[in-house]
Amino acid sequence: MPQTVKAAVALDEGRPVEVRDIIVPDPGPGEVTVRVRASGVCHTDLHYRDGVIGNTYPYLLGHEASGVVEQIGEGVHNVAPGDFVILNWRAVCGRCRACRRGRPTACVDDFTATQRMTLADGRPLTAALGIGAFTELTLVHSGQCTPVSPEVDPAAAGLLGCGVMSGLGAALNTGGVTVGDTVAVIGVGGVGSAAVAGAKLAGATRIIAVDIDDRKLKHATDFGATHVIDARLADDVVTAIRDLTDGLGADVVIDAAGSPETWRQGFYARALGGTFVLVARPDSDMRLEMPLLDAFLRNGTYKTSWYGDCLPSRDFPALVDLHLQGRLPLDRFVTERIPLAGVDDAFDTMRRGDVLRSVVVFD
Repeated sequence: MPQTVKAAVALDEGRPVEVRDIIVPDPGPGEVTVRVRASGVCHTDLHYRDGVIGNTYPYLLGHEASGVVEQIGEGVHNVAPGDFVILNWRAVCGRCRACRRGRPTACVDDFTATQRMTLADGRPLTAALGIGAFTELTLVHSGQCTPVSPEVDPAAAGLLGCGVMSGLGAALNTGGVTVGDTVAVIGVGGVGSAAVAGAKLAGATRIIAVDIDDRKLKHATDFGATHVIDARLADDVVTAIRDLTDGLGADVVIDAAGSPETWRQGFYARALGGTFVLVARPDSDMRLEMPLLDAFLRNGTYKTSWYGDCLPSRDFPALVDLHLQGRLPLDRFVTERIPLAGVDDAFDTMRRGDVLRSVVVFD
């Protein structure tokens, strides 16, 4: 029967998040309910609250989560009750043109639960990124659940559901960093620091972190950066990166800041024939103008990275195992653990740059 649980809800644009009772229905065909163990506080949730993304209020926020499958609906075969899972907002259908051509990371299908969770008064909720995880129990499509080892800390595991996977994947999947590469990461908040960690995991020998915040540069060093550039002090970021790469530029440059200025820095800081990856989402009003001849003469590859070009069923279990082996410090991304009522305060903390991630934890 439907269950009533506590959840953090954005009722209207710009209003503080409120903890409300919501009703979670029993899972229907292809659906599962997940008892949430932990959920990270991501910029995307703040964008939902403030109307930057969509306007179909009320929103059930949260999407960067892990938990335990409680019930499954008819036709669900990939998970079973009791499985510990990471929730992924991007699922793979296996049927679309991209999947049929062996390119599942470009899947264009969309898996979300058919039923809607509701407020106690019956108003339907829009689940953030089709998940809605700032709640004790959530309803999702079974394809949004990826089983991983239950030995992992739920707070650390859940971060693979969005931001940390985006950064790791920008280096490992999109950027294709390999042993001996030089890598520069511009903007080393949570996503950028994850890109640094990914570059280290891949065997890069020189990893350059660029930011304007000393705290973030320190975090990047902890995750494996061999050099740091304070963009406030450098006369020219491109020159500074080239000075650290024998005048050649970096083999892979990852822009995790997402502004026209950092785009230009990343483009021109590449080695000839190198790879430039944009992983940060630019604002809709940003524009870029540059000489087309430069794009021709500098050769190489320009890519955007969406969700780290991940394949959850492949990447999540492998990355959790690497963490359990002590080779990937997922736990270092968890700056603080907070109760459900602390989501709005966590947004303020995030805006100030005081954390890599605040994580809502449920007992």
